[in-house]
Amino acid sequence: MLFQDETLNHLLSGNVKILQKKKGYRFSIDSILLAHFVRVKEEQKVVDLGTGSGVIPIILATKVKSTEIWGVEIQEELAEMATRNIEMNHLQGRVHILKGDARNLADRMDSEGFDIVLTNPPYRKFRSGRLNLQREKAIARHEITGSLADMSKIAFRLLRPKASFYLVYPAGRIVDLITCIMESRLEPKRLRLVHPNVRKGAQLILVEAIKGGGPGVEIHPPLFIHDLNGQYSEEMQSIYSSIAQTNQSPG
Repeated sequence: MLFQDETLNHLLSGNVKILQKKKGYRFSIDSILLAHFVRVKEEQKVVDLGTGSGVIPIILATKVKSTEIWGVEIQEELAEMATRNIEMNHLQGRVHILKGDARNLADRMDSEGFDIVLTNPPYRKFRSGRLNLQREKAIARHEITGSLADMSKIAFRLLRPKASFYLVYPAGRIVDLITCIMESRLEPKRLRLVHPNVRKGAQLILVEAIKGGGPGVEIHPPLFIHDLNGQYSEEMQSIYSSIAQTNQSPG
């Protein structure tokens, strides 16, 4: 069902359908990049903290068919929308939405029960910058209901030893990011900077950290979103194509 304040968007060559608010929270390219960066395998158990409309779990469910994926969302209306998106993409039984505060998962999810924890966390301090009047957007962007430190601590508790924590974050806060992850006893192992194009500095960083990982980090080549003509770069086109090619609705 499509309500008047919602839009229906098609992703990945039309294979995925996503309901979104017209004026509330809407996912960005960050979600596509993070979903592509995650290395997910069959039979793994995955949780997305702050799942919003459920777009990342839905994309990951197209990569592997036997993975159990959970999305945790504190906002009731977004959690309800994520549930409808899962049903619309015929992913019931494979992707599950848990309405609640990720900081209060101790009695709802098993410690060391997950192979992958991922998040696209709020990245602005609560009192920094202009607070969006749209509450959905404000919660998604500002550390109102959870900070990077919160998400890192939750990830450590949920992850099995040697399991992975993935996130995307503003490149300008890389020092805060690395410090926070390591204080939560998660070792950064893969980093990739994301640039608007070859002439502009990095805006985002993609990170994989390992619970109980040893020293040493793999730094990937930079990812450029657009070419100098303003079109998607060849790699971005390849990212969209590679996800689309794995997308087959279950029978």
